[in-house]
Amino acid sequence: KKMQDTYYQRSEVSNSDLTELKNLLYPRTQYGDKEKAFKFGSLVDAMLTEPERVRYDKHTVDDVLYSSEDWELAQAMIKSLRMEARHDPLLAQVLAKAETQRFMVNKGQRFQYGNFEYTLDTRCKWDWWLPTFGFGGDLKTTFASSQKQFDEAIDFFDWDRSRAWYMDIAGSRQDFIYGISKKNQKVFKAFIRRNDPSYRKGKEKYEELAFRWWMLIS
Repeated sequence: KKMQDTYYQRSEVSNSDLTELKNLLYPRTQYGDKEKAFKFGSLVDAMLTEPERVRYDKHTVDDVLYSSEDWELAQAMIKSLRMEARHDPLLAQVLAKAETQRFMVNKGQRFQYGNFEYTLDTRCKWDWWLPTFGFGGDLKTTFASSQKQFDEAIDFFDWDRSRAWYMDIAGSRQDFIYGISKKNQKVFKAFIRRNDPSYRKGKEKYEELAFRWWMLIS
């Protein structure tokens, strides 16, 4: 837990910082209970990527208590992901071999906004990083109940921005998102390659926010 605390106190710019800045600059109606969704996502994340933080006997992660409904749903979703791995070779590799919650910093990362160049110190924390392949990806819990809805969520929640941000910190050529539905436990997937439309859109989103961060905050 301490490592997690220190991650959020660090001074480098993270994708979450850009999200907070975006919410300040362009407030929009929040749908549903954001805190509740975040809390549930943290449970699934911990079960899959930081099991040492999970107490199955007490239904807690660190000291946070979960309802038995949430606990059962999280376990059903993870079971569904493990079943999917039986016929998805990449997912099987990820679950078997990925480093989880892998932290990366890029000091003096170069940015360009129009013709203007500047640098920022940046950071990210991967749900999954595959050192043998030199790329990683993200795990999402989602209300989407179809692949089409999941694809729409990627744009709506700026997950494309987060993937481009992570790829550019790591210098990776590709990336992925696995989403598990809270509605029907289906597993959805998105694969991103450098310079494909999803990457370019995500990069465009982060370039605008990073420039505003540089002007306003650093």
